[in-house]
Amino acid sequence: MKRRDLVYQFVKKHTEKLTSEEIEFGSGLTTSEVSDALNIVRTNVSKELNLLVREGKIAKLEGRPVRYIDSSCLKWKPLSKPVKSYKDESLIKKKPTIEEPSDARKNDHNLFEYMIGSNGSLKNQMEQAKAAIFYPPKGLNSLIIGPTGSGKTFFANAIYQYSQDKGIIEPKQSLIIFNCADYSQNPQLLMSHLFGHTKGAYTGATEAKEGLLLKADNNMLFLDEIHRLPPEGQEMLFYFMDTGTFQPMGETEKRYSAKVRIICATTEDPSSALLKTFVRRIPVTIQLPAFNERPANERIQLLKLLLSIEANRIDKRIVIEENVVKALLGSVTYGNIGQLKSSIQLACAKAFLNSMDNNEEMLINMELLTEELQDGLVNLARNRDELNEISNYLEPRMIIHPKDSVYMLEQDTYELPFNLYEIIGDKAVMLKDEGLNQEDIENFITTDINLHLKSFYKTNQLIPNNEHNLRDIVEQEVITLTKEIWKMAEDQLGYHFKQNFLYAMSLHLSSFIKRSKEGFVQIKQNSELDKLILNYQNEYEVAIMIKSHMKENYQINVPEVECWYLTMLLVSLKEQNNLGDVGIVVAAHGRTTATSMVQVVVKLLDIKNIEAVDMPLEMSPQQAYKLVLTSIQNVNEGKGVLLLVDMGSLTTFGEKAMRETDIAVKTLDMVTTPLVLEAARKTSFMDNQLDEIYWSLKNFRGYSNLPADKPDFLSTSKQQEIYKPKAIITICSTGEGTAVRIKERVESLLEDFIDETIEIFSISLIGMEEEVQKNSNDYQVLATAGIAKPALNVPHLSLEELFQSSGDEKVRQIILDQQYAEGSYVESMDTKQLCEEYLATYFTFLNPRKFINILWDYTEVIEEKLNKNLSNSVQIGLVMHMAGVIERVLFNDPMSPSDEILNRDSIYYQSVKEANELLESRLNITIVESEIDYIVNIVDAHQETI
Repeated sequence: MKRRDLVYQFVKKHTEKLTSEEIEFGSGLTTSEVSDALNIVRTNVSKELNLLVREGKIAKLEGRPVRYIDSSCLKWKPLSKPVKSYKDESLIKKKPTIEEPSDARKNDHNLFEYMIGSNGSLKNQMEQAKAAIFYPPKGLNSLIIGPTGSGKTFFANAIYQYSQDKGIIEPKQSLIIFNCADYSQNPQLLMSHLFGHTKGAYTGATEAKEGLLLKADNNMLFLDEIHRLPPEGQEMLFYFMDTGTFQPMGETEKRYSAKVRIICATTEDPSSALLKTFVRRIPVTIQLPAFNERPANERIQLLKLLLSIEANRIDKRIVIEENVVKALLGSVTYGNIGQLKSSIQLACAKAFLNSMDNNEEMLINMELLTEELQDGLVNLARNRDELNEISNYLEPRMIIHPKDSVYMLEQDTYELPFNLYEIIGDKAVMLKDEGLNQEDIENFITTDINLHLKSFYKTNQLIPNNEHNLRDIVEQEVITLTKEIWKMAEDQLGYHFKQNFLYAMSLHLSSFIKRSKEGFVQIKQNSELDKLILNYQNEYEVAIMIKSHMKENYQINVPEVECWYLTMLLVSLKEQNNLGDVGIVVAAHGRTTATSMVQVVVKLLDIKNIEAVDMPLEMSPQQAYKLVLTSIQNVNEGKGVLLLVDMGSLTTFGEKAMRETDIAVKTLDMVTTPLVLEAARKTSFMDNQLDEIYWSLKNFRGYSNLPADKPDFLSTSKQQEIYKPKAIITICSTGEGTAVRIKERVESLLEDFIDETIEIFSISLIGMEEEVQKNSNDYQVLATAGIAKPALNVPHLSLEELFQSSGDEKVRQIILDQQYAEGSYVESMDTKQLCEEYLATYFTFLNPRKFINILWDYTEVIEEKLNKNLSNSVQIGLVMHMAGVIERVLFNDPMSPSDEILNRDSIYYQSVKEANELLESRLNITIVESEIDYIVNIVDAHQETI
């Protein structure tokens, strides 16, 4: 007998005759009791019990410890004690508990109306589904489209339950679900499951088998991942939709009939992933939105719902901090609700471990989140409007109570087949009995939690769809052609192309095809291009193959000159050596000065390519140099190193290191925490070019030195540069077609900057450097964009960045950086508003909307005490510095003491002390003396400008 059957028979034998009163007062079997009786490892018993609950054979009672009973008890005896169904997350707010009358739904609203988004992002989809259900005479087949994890399975279940509530489908039946992806590698087996087969229909078919169509007679069949059904299977299925009859595999004479309502679902574009004849048989297409496309209030409701499920499981309140909510929401990048669910399970598991001694509640704070989840807060902070919208719905703490029952599905890809909380509890007790201390127990079980979740979700990995944004501007047929060309070219040339190949080649081919249809194909010979391709004969031969492929498979005639452009495009897209990021070394005098700055930055940005070197006063320059040299070698990944130092001999180490190691090193002095933060941010932002990052930081004066007027720190040549007309240069293989689309995209990204006049030039890959140089003589080139990066020290936007959401942020940052350099941005905005923008941009853990007034009051206290108005630059710097002080206090990571001895009786010191008292009382924090020294320095150092 199988282990699961053994467990089931034992539970059934000992609980099937329990009365409702016995169940009410705690009868039922615990996991330990079943484990001891059957001599089976407890975790294995727990797994089998939960799987039996999923199958509906047994039921789980609320309370601690958890008890199990045979499901037959529920059929005859009404319970006042709620029974928990551990099946799956839902997308609804609440469902009647099991003790309510079986016809409660008839007297209440239907499931659709409980669904989150029923009056918002899902309203139209629900109306479509209802129309399909009631359409005479037998309803319409439906296709649900949506990205992975967006709730397609849940929506199908909602349709099914609604159909039962309205009497269209018998209430005693269950939705029949089949995922075509489970058998996509074996088409015969897949179609056998769907249509059935006769004996001997294929190798291994030793007996006849009934298919799902027959089992679903007078019922509903949900076919998930329908695009995995092979073309012949799609043909058989649409024939069934037309006629209501089908033949099992291997059957040549007899036809079978069935009345089946069919719902299909796919993550793919139906026009390219399904036969057109099949799609025409499905008149209702329901498009579900991605998680991040839904309104902020709906996303928060969904998060609360998923937390409610976990609160019910562990029978505890869940207290979750505001920043954790934001981090969880921001961590959803491509997995939608499914990804959010798995993230919540991991966070709850770790919180449960930390709250083993608290039976009432558990707290989820930032420390419990993995680095990947903490990055979600940074992701969310990049979109200030979205962050503010979400913040409007949040309080400092969200409390979830384990009160309401929640509707759960019977099947879900993201539902664990075991009770993670039972595993944690069991192992904690076992390890404690073995004499381990609390810290060791937490470390051991945390590792175990990660292993459990990783092993389960390994089969459910969610891969971002790189084509999603491209489909908005390029037809699917062109994308398919590009993929074929990509494979053909790599096979023939024996090297790999950059990841932007799909974007670059798709846009080029789309433009070429459009020009071909309009009769504007270039046929004029280009002598310069003719000379260039002599150096790239291998790529030229592949271009000829592409020409033949396009003619044979797509009936597209490609002229010779187009082959030349294809050749140069292939050359430009060749993958270079895979280098890493620009490294950063921070070196400063003092025992912990550099380390403190690096710790703050690492916590905020979670970067890996940075090291700190502290130089105590007793350390010799020779010793310090050896440490700096070692750090430079450690962080170098092939693109060079930024050396950020404070003063003295440290400023000479960069040149010396370059001579000894051949590693490119650029040195910046007067290092501050904002400078390190800005350097770390730009190593990931500015396409990892050392010179480009260095020059962008050269004029960075921290948040306290933003100029209110024309910056006097700019050289005369630099001042002349910023008063030239501004331009952005776009680059494609021809300077036409694709470049026009790139130009249109850049123009759309510049719409927010209506006060800026920026020319956009489209140039060809051929002669690119000369043309760029010519334009840069007459214009201040702010950036370049397109398929290749010229040798110009300005930011470059790749095609992926342009046509994905990251392009908006990068263009915005380029313009703002330019405005900061000129001082025009400071002049054009209210200083307080500017401070709020900076807080949103540079500080991850502070809510700018809530903190700006507190920090602004802080500066006004200092102004009142000094009886002077602070200049814009000092006021901005003070706000930004104090935001950093608050974060360091929260992290318990204060700055190390300053070497400078301050006058404690000075008016500047007294004003700062008084302002600090205001801040400490309003935020309930304590600002240490070492931090005060630095604040006084900011005010005192700028006394001439006050």
